[in-house]
Amino acid sequence: MKKTYTVILAAALLGIALTGCAGASGRSSQAAGDRKEQSLKEITFVLDWTPNTNHTGLYVAQEKGYFKDAGLNVTMVQPPENGAEVLAASGKAQFAMSFQDSLAPAFSGGNKLPVTAVAAVIQHNTSGIISRKGEGMDRPRGLEGRQYATWDLPIEKATIREVVEADGGDFDKVKLIPSMVTDEVTALKTKSVDAIWIFYGWAGVKTELEGLETDYFAFADVDPVFDFYTPVIIANNDFLENEPDTAKAFMEAVSRGYMDAARDPQAAADILCKAAPELDPELIKASQIYLADKYQADAAQWGYISPERWNAYYDWLSRNGLTETPIEENTGFSNEYLPKDG
Repeated sequence: MKKTYTVILAAALLGIALTGCAGASGRSSQAAGDRKEQSLKEITFVLDWTPNTNHTGLYVAQEKGYFKDAGLNVTMVQPPENGAEVLAASGKAQFAMSFQDSLAPAFSGGNKLPVTAVAAVIQHNTSGIISRKGEGMDRPRGLEGRQYATWDLPIEKATIREVVEADGGDFDKVKLIPSMVTDEVTALKTKSVDAIWIFYGWAGVKTELEGLETDYFAFADVDPVFDFYTPVIIANNDFLENEPDTAKAFMEAVSRGYMDAARDPQAAADILCKAAPELDPELIKASQIYLADKYQADAAQWGYISPERWNAYYDWLSRNGLTETPIEENTGFSNEYLPKDG
């Protein structure tokens, strides 16, 4: 019995020793993990709106740990009333989502914003005009005599004028109805308006899901000058200058996220829905499938901004008096922060 007791005691002591080692090891690992978390660089990214499939690559990079692999702790926030651009320009956020047309005032006049577009989220402009099928609005001049839902913005109205008149129509005959349409399907079905400027990857896909037959023409198909970049990722200029390696690490992680979304839209849709459970899973999946081959499209790599296309659009704005001062060539964008291996 004494021998048995001795064996039991020895085993108990060994167990205590092993538990102590394990506890120490666990505490050590936790401490190391805490130090690693603390060593991550804090990055704030401002969305342009509520989460949607324009943002999927960000959420994929977050979910799969690409940001942490790059030494970053990224927080995504929704924009304030005065816009994502102002928050990025102020330095309160390092990155934000924006649009080339919306950025024009940032690069002209006396109150320029210190931001730079560092990646094209979607390679080509997927926006255009949608209308009820068979009512003659499948081309720009068909808007004559029709009710177009306008945001009443100078660039927007100049774009509509350009495409209508280039198609032989009279812009002055288009009925501009000030309207912030949030439900395109209802607006078209109830005939409160006849035509709406949409991004097909969201609103167009939604009309398909809800069984509304439509006509649609894309601005980029009407005139290549309207194949501008929408949306883009912008960054604070001081951040880019002072922490270029951090900026490049962020962009590499984001690039991986968008490429994953392109390769596996279903899995990417699931990740976005997990991050934003208030979204409609059916719409997210359909939108993700639509955008999968459009993130990179015909570009050499995801995120690339063509100087020719960028400059052509700003030249059109300047020639039409839509900027306070002309925007000089190659202003406001850079491909320098994209991964070098594509």
